[in-house]
Amino acid sequence: MKPSHPIFANRPCVIGALHLPDLGVARATSVAWLEDYVLANARIFAEAGFPALMLQDQTRTPGTAETSTVALVSALGRLLRREFPAMRLGIIVQAHDAEAPLAIARATGADFVRLKVFVAAAMTAEGPRPALSASARTYRHAIHADGVAIFADVFDRTSIPMVDMPPERAAMWAQSVGADALVLTGSTFADSLDRIAKARAEGVKVPIVLGGSVTEANVGEALASADAAIVSTALMRKGAGEGDLVRWDADLARRLIERAHAAKGR
Repeated sequence: MKPSHPIFANRPCVIGALHLPDLGVARATSVAWLEDYVLANARIFAEAGFPALMLQDQTRTPGTAETSTVALVSALGRLLRREFPAMRLGIIVQAHDAEAPLAIARATGADFVRLKVFVAAAMTAEGPRPALSASARTYRHAIHADGVAIFADVFDRTSIPMVDMPPERAAMWAQSVGADALVLTGSTFADSLDRIAKARAEGVKVPIVLGGSVTEANVGEALASADAAIVSTALMRKGAGEGDLVRWDADLARRLIERAHAAKGR
């Protein structure tokens, strides 16, 4: 088993998720506004002390990512890399695409990508999605991006598995075909903890990231079970809308990181 990615050397390892607007329904959004948006919100995570940030494209397509999406997310990712060099950067695209996030990561100098369907197959709101593992590993090597870690979801809760298999066995599959870390997210926080425990008992050795329902109240418990946690929704400003420039709350972000450090100290 190869060593875990350096991102997991950060303790506590809390990854913020910065969601872009769905550009499929917001084509008129200017690049200048998007630049201001990502900088303003990334600064909230950076000043709160988050060691890592994941830039999440929300544009839905029936197939792979559009060329315009790849170009725009690359430009925004490079901007983040330049302005916040101390934060690790991750990339996720909503399209079912093994190559686009890796190409963006290669162009931006990002540390990791997140792929929602890495092994088996899943039914999503957009239709069935096959596994991306083989094409992702092949493409990553082809573009000389082997240093970009693949964070692989295992039966993400926004989809329905198309195979009759317990999540912990699918987790072993993902590990065996090259995932650098697994993202486990149950239907509830308690279900997530249960999935993590079962995956470890099954024999998963790669780092595990808890992918959802993390809050200020439970971040300590999350990090006692997982190697890292992704958080976003719990930190959004109350009443913030899709068109608001600042969508995350600086005070909530700071308090969550303080709670994570306090839990680590115990």
